[in-house]
Amino acid sequence: MTFVAVPTAARERALGPDLARGFMLLFIALANSHYFLVAHGYFGGYPYGGGTVDGVVAWLITTFVDGRSFPMFGLLFGYGVAQIVRRQGDAPRRTVRRLLWRRALVLIVVGFLHATLLYAGDILTAYGVLLLVGAWMVHWRGRWLLLVAGAMLVLIALPSADSLATSVLGPDPSALPRTWADIVGRAEVSAFVATLGPIGFLAPFAVGLWAGRRRILERPEQHLALLRTVAAVGIVVAVLAAQPVALVHLDVLPLPDASTRNVIGPLHDVSGLLGGLGYAAIVTLIGRRVPRGRVVEAIRATGQRSMTCYLTQSVVWTVAFTPALLDLSDDLSVLGVALLAVATWVFTVLLAHRIQRSGSRGPFETLVRRVTYGPTSHVR
Repeated sequence: MTFVAVPTAARERALGPDLARGFMLLFIALANSHYFLVAHGYFGGYPYGGGTVDGVVAWLITTFVDGRSFPMFGLLFGYGVAQIVRRQGDAPRRTVRRLLWRRALVLIVVGFLHATLLYAGDILTAYGVLLLVGAWMVHWRGRWLLLVAGAMLVLIALPSADSLATSVLGPDPSALPRTWADIVGRAEVSAFVATLGPIGFLAPFAVGLWAGRRRILERPEQHLALLRTVAAVGIVVAVLAAQPVALVHLDVLPLPDASTRNVIGPLHDVSGLLGGLGYAAIVTLIGRRVPRGRVVEAIRATGQRSMTCYLTQSVVWTVAFTPALLDLSDDLSVLGVALLAVATWVFTVLLAHRIQRSGSRGPFETLVRRVTYGPTSHVR
C-alpha cells in the first residue's frame, strides 16, 4: 500500500501553539538584539554600568526573557513534531522518520545559510540536527521522554564555567554581521552551534513530544490543572532564580567572581527551561479567554509563519548593525535595542497578517512543506 504524507491544513490548526509561537518571537527578538551592542564592559551579554534606565531594561529582559524564550521555542518545536507524527496516522515508522529527516535537512540548509550570511546565532541548524536524532525519539514511551528531559535538566544545572564565564567579555564578534571576508569563520561558528545546540534543546524538545502526543496545548480544557500548575510554578521559579544574575544590572548585587558565575549561570539556565514551559502554558490559558479579534489573529498568523518572521528579524539586525550599513552597535543603548526589537516584532506581526490575508503561507514555510511533503503540499 502506498502512503501519501500530508501536512496539517491551516484551518485545522489549534490556536494555542500558534499563539505561543507568535509571542515567542517577541522574546527571541529581545533576547538576540542586545548582543550586538559594543561597550567597554559587559555582564550577562549587556553593557555594564550604562545607567539606571539601561539597568532596569537589562533586569527585565534577564528576568523574563533571556534563557526563557529558546526553551519555549524548543518545547513548541517538539510539540509540532508530535503533531506531524500524529497526522501521519498508521504510516510505517520508517516512512515517518524519512519525512522528519527531510524536514531536518531543509532546516539545516536554511539555518547554515542564515548563520553564514546574516546571524551566526542561528538556531535552525541546531534544531535540524536535533530532529535527525529526534526522528527516532518520536515513538518512545512517554516515561522515557520525561526521563531524558529530567536528566538533561540535571546536567544543565551542574556548575559550569561556560554559562556566564564569557559574558563579562561582551558579545561574540562572530555573531555580528561582518564583511564577506568573515564568511568562512561564520560557517565554522554555525557548525559549532549545530553540534552543541541540540544538547541544550533536548530537554524542552522531549517535553514537547510528550505534550504533543496528549494535545495539551490544543485541548487546554482537558488539562487545566496541569497548565495552571506549570504556568505558576515555571514562571515563579524562573523569575526568582534569575535574580542572582538580574540584580547585578541594578547594582543591587556586585559583579560576581568566576566561581559564583559558575553557579548562578546554570541556575539561570535551568530555571529558564521551566520558565519556557510556564510561558507556553500561560499563553495557552490566555488563548482560551481572549476574544479572537484582529490582534489575536495577527499574532496567530505570526506563529504560523514563525520561520519567515524569525529570519526577517535577522535582516533587520543586518541592516541595523553591519558596519557597512547603519552600524548602530556604538550608538544604541540597551533601551534602544529593546525598542528596536519590539518594533521589529510588530513589523513581522503586520507582515504575517498581510501574508495571511493574501491567502498564502510564508515563503520559508512553503519551502519546508514542499521539501517535507512534496510539491503539492502548498495547496493545503
